[in-house]
Amino acid sequence: MMFQIIKNEWRFLIRSKVILGASLGFIALLIVSILLGNFQAKKQEANYKEAKDFVRQQWNDIKEMNPHGAAHYGTYVFKPSNLLNSLDEGVNGVTGNIIRVEGHVQNEMVHSEASQMQVVSKFGKLKSSLLLKYIVPLLLIFLAFHAVSVEKQSGRLKILLMQGSKPSSIIFGKALSITLYGIGLLTVVVITQSLLNFQNLDSEIIKRSALFFISYSIFYFVICGLTIFFASRWQNSTLALTSMLSIWILWTIFLPNILLSSVEDWHPLPSREQFKSAMKEDRSKGMDGHNSRDERSKAFEQEILQKYNVDTIADLPINFDGLRMQADEDFGNKVWDKHFKEIRKVLTTQKRSLQLCGIVNPYLSLQNVSMGFTLSDNLHHHDFLAQVETYRRRFIKILNDEQTFGGSKTGQWDWKASSDFYKSVPDFEYQPTALSSVFRNYLLDLGLLVFWLFFTVFLLSRASKKMPIL
Repeated sequence: MMFQIIKNEWRFLIRSKVILGASLGFIALLIVSILLGNFQAKKQEANYKEAKDFVRQQWNDIKEMNPHGAAHYGTYVFKPSNLLNSLDEGVNGVTGNIIRVEGHVQNEMVHSEASQMQVVSKFGKLKSSLLLKYIVPLLLIFLAFHAVSVEKQSGRLKILLMQGSKPSSIIFGKALSITLYGIGLLTVVVITQSLLNFQNLDSEIIKRSALFFISYSIFYFVICGLTIFFASRWQNSTLALTSMLSIWILWTIFLPNILLSSVEDWHPLPSREQFKSAMKEDRSKGMDGHNSRDERSKAFEQEILQKYNVDTIADLPINFDGLRMQADEDFGNKVWDKHFKEIRKVLTTQKRSLQLCGIVNPYLSLQNVSMGFTLSDNLHHHDFLAQVETYRRRFIKILNDEQTFGGSKTGQWDWKASSDFYKSVPDFEYQPTALSSVFRNYLLDLGLLVFWLFFTVFLLSRASKKMPIL
């Protein structure tokens, strides 16, 4: 019986010229958004490769230079784009995409896409995720409401019940039929995206796309089920539709901002000035506050003299300047690790608190997994920054080691390393975060989506028991 109800609902959707026309128009809009997103992603990928090759060529073109000067000269690392980013841009539009790698300092990322857009464009771009998160659910709400309200107003619902149709079959049949409509639109997006990038598909992208698809499918069932629940339980059709629309507005507009602000108040981060001041103080006075830079320098000098069994720096067989610079880098790295560890703790706590808010707002859970599975969330961004910092430390150590052991003596700042040495310095290679790590981080969000799935099934079961009195 449920299959027959689903069949009838789809027959109505196909026969209705208004719904059919709107569906075709919406599918066209979805395809356009995919094409635009895919074009932009490929353009960014081409720009990334061009910029990366240009910067590397500049580095390889160094003829002769002092390694310390090269450390200040530095290089640039560009954040690569990904095929799935065109589905959900996430935080990539505001985090920046270029970071300078140099000695003595850990720079911030610059040149975010949002900062370079025209004012009118900052309201957002036509992205698949924008349509899938906002427009498709609204369309499903109206279709699900219409599927019940028409039956009630025409009296067909009572006729179906009198003919022996099970209330549960009617309720779940209508919820599933409208959900399948939403899944059909979602399928258009995923398949079109896959076809456009078929040659670049791999198992990782396929798995991420599948999880993306499953997450949205669950959310669409929740939306359809809640709408069917209100429409079937309440006699006042206007009140039923208004209630569901109010919930949708609350979920997508008000609650995310309110909850995010609350989480930031519960677990505040230090201001930029406080953070920089604390870093500077630790670099100057030592992390315990009792080991100044001068004291550390003197202690390190004595340690090296004893190690090489000489009385003065001039007697060292190596360049002490390179050792001293690397020691300063190592200490600065410890300071960086100390403070960023605290930052990461706060960010992790904020993230976990916001995830728990998915208990009252499944849209937050969907938003988290949508960005997570398309490599456009804060987790992937911070992992990229961590990889850049690891590379920076290796990059600077190679230069300092050349200054130390390359043949120069202490004080020979005009000594230069050869072009072959600079060509031997490795370039940065980004390794995307493994899906297994991403899955663990978003297991709570997936669990809450499943919770809402079962909660919706429970509500529909309760609604089916009240069907005879409609």
